[in-house]
Amino acid sequence: MTIVRLGYVAMSMELKNASPSQTMTFAQFQKIDERDAAIRKLERISLSNLENTLRILKHNAASDIHFYRLTSRLIPLANHPELTDWNYLRPLQKQLREIGNFVKEHNIRIDFHPDHFVLINSMKKEILKNSIQTLKMHYLLLKGMGIDATHRCVMHVGGNYKDTETSLERFIDNWMLVPRSIQKMIMLENDDTSFTLEDSLYLCEKLDIPLVFDYHHHLAHHQHANWEEHWDRVIQSWRHSSLPVKMHISSPKSKKEFRHHADFVDMELFFTFLKAIKGSVPQIDCMIEAKRKDEALFHLMGEMKARDDVEIINGSSFYLK
Repeated sequence: MTIVRLGYVAMSMELKNASPSQTMTFAQFQKIDERDAAIRKLERISLSNLENTLRILKHNAASDIHFYRLTSRLIPLANHPELTDWNYLRPLQKQLREIGNFVKEHNIRIDFHPDHFVLINSMKKEILKNSIQTLKMHYLLLKGMGIDATHRCVMHVGGNYKDTETSLERFIDNWMLVPRSIQKMIMLENDDTSFTLEDSLYLCEKLDIPLVFDYHHHLAHHQHANWEEHWDRVIQSWRHSSLPVKMHISSPKSKKEFRHHADFVDMELFFTFLKAIKGSVPQIDCMIEAKRKDEALFHLMGEMKARDDVEIINGSSFYLK
């Protein structure tokens, strides 16, 4: 039997006033007369984001949820070029360590997914430099939590620039400029417009990076509809990881807006995938990318109770019979 473990992204719909993504724009920063006062405000926002992250993690533990994606917006303006002198980690050490201790105590898998502007295969040196700097921030946050950063950060291949083959090769060239500690942190994901499952697997196999299969993205953008013939290659990409194979699950908002995420996960769509991979891995961690976040997870687990081909383990996990 295969264990399926569900997780969700960043925000909880159940908790009130618990956003981990409170922010401050640079324009707002500049309006504060004293720079030190502006930095103190940034630090207060960051501390509040980390405190709310811990609240969410406690909510997850109480709900038997052991898989969670941290928001990449924990520290506003952390990489802004006008704030390179700000040591944002110093005032956050205690809160970061509390988060790390909690996830280890409750066996919660956490990771990140940086925004789309992180482009390793960019043609512009400045964008590549900024991308590496952003990835370094994620690495330092995990290090501050005391979490092994290996395979904790999923990202897309990047821009296609109207030439798939050249863009893939540029990723390989630029990859050599990424520090080894950050390379070890990365997982790659197939996307819905530029790089298919086959494209992404090419890089993963070439560079020894785990592939996070996004089923919805594949349905929206593929060379060949039959993803199952590549599933063994996906599994193999995880052979050096201590973490279970990971995938993303979401449902189209509508036929017209197929690429957009729906509020909830279509259970039948999900089980089309699960039936195909049953028994191929001992465990698979499925990150729900639905608009209703943890509510979508609870809704899906509620629907699961009527099925006779699953055995419920806890509030977010089940066996595929």
